[in-house]
Amino acid sequence: MRILLELGVKHAPGISMTIITDNEELAAFCKKLAKEEFITIDTEFLREKTYYPKLCLVQLSGSDKDARAVDPLAEGIDMSPLFDLLQNKSVLKVFHACRQDLEIFYNLMGCVVTPIFDTQVAAMVCGYGDAISYEKLVKSIAGANIDKSSQFTNWSLRPLSDKQLEYALGDVTHLCDVYQDLRGQLKKTKRCRWVFMEEEILNNPATYENDPYEAWKRIKIRSPKPRSLAILRELAALRERQAQKCNIPKNWVIRDDTLADMAGQAPRDIKDLKKIRNISKDIINGKLGNQMLKAIESALASPREVWPVPVKKKQLSPHEIVIIDILKMLLKIESTEHGVAPKIIASVDDLEAIALDDNADVPALKGWRREVFGEDALAVKHGKIGIGIKDKKIVKIKL
Repeated sequence: MRILLELGVKHAPGISMTIITDNEELAAFCKKLAKEEFITIDTEFLREKTYYPKLCLVQLSGSDKDARAVDPLAEGIDMSPLFDLLQNKSVLKVFHACRQDLEIFYNLMGCVVTPIFDTQVAAMVCGYGDAISYEKLVKSIAGANIDKSSQFTNWSLRPLSDKQLEYALGDVTHLCDVYQDLRGQLKKTKRCRWVFMEEEILNNPATYENDPYEAWKRIKIRSPKPRSLAILRELAALRERQAQKCNIPKNWVIRDDTLADMAGQAPRDIKDLKKIRNISKDIINGKLGNQMLKAIESALASPREVWPVPVKKKQLSPHEIVIIDILKMLLKIESTEHGVAPKIIASVDDLEAIALDDNADVPALKGWRREVFGEDALAVKHGKIGIGIKDKKIVKIKL
């Protein structure tokens, strides 16, 4: 992947508006793209009524901008050539904000797309701000305006309109220009390594594996105690498995606040279930209600030493709060000096952790972040560097 970033790529003008619904044409197009140094990819999908995203369209382009849209909903379509291309390690796959795209392909293929390049991550490294939108990035780099009126249309309906296809294919053709520009900036600043490090989490299969037993961590609960968290863990896992089995949004099974109420009240029978807010009669009197009561019994019968322990955030002292405020100023200085979005260098949690512990296990004290911020952060904390104003600018001052 590093070699691919260093290479120059020429492209021809013009966009071919074609949607592929035929297996032979898909195989031929993927064979052509397999000879490219990089390809650009985008998807259109629906997720409002399903647990798993429903893939409706895959847009692909090589460096020549001869883009195609693949219709995964076409009758008899065999997506194997595309999946083989996505796993071809000699071809760099360029996306923008690709987390959801990669999740879709992981669910379909059972493995990660590799190698990848995320232009949103690269843009943050190149100083375009925190999580810049594709529309703004294209405007800034290519000077093009994107018509977003087709973005939220129903991509599962057929036939697709010319306007929909123009919007969809435009995304991957503009992405060619965006990638090549960002690649040039990264090469000039020698920051390719920074992008690779950021993309490690996207390359990790664990990023896309949804363990039902971890679902409880995403539900807010008032006054959490080990007992209520143990119940919540079992109930949330049950709901997650049910949503996955039926392929429906998990809140269609039962809402977060209802699970939180159940975890706090711990109903033991049907009579108790009826006291829970926003729980339907169908659930109370049906199979799911019985399963939830069994899940609660299972949680309460489990050994207390395996119950989740509430994480209590340490109360910061006035002195520590001042340190964090100074580190925030330092972050702004370093962000401006290096032309990198503050968010990608350090989070507020990172700053708090550094204020409390010189050896905190946070990204800001590792790799390139430590080079551009972490070392100076520790120096500020220990009085080796000060923050002052010079020529009406906030600057670092060695003490």
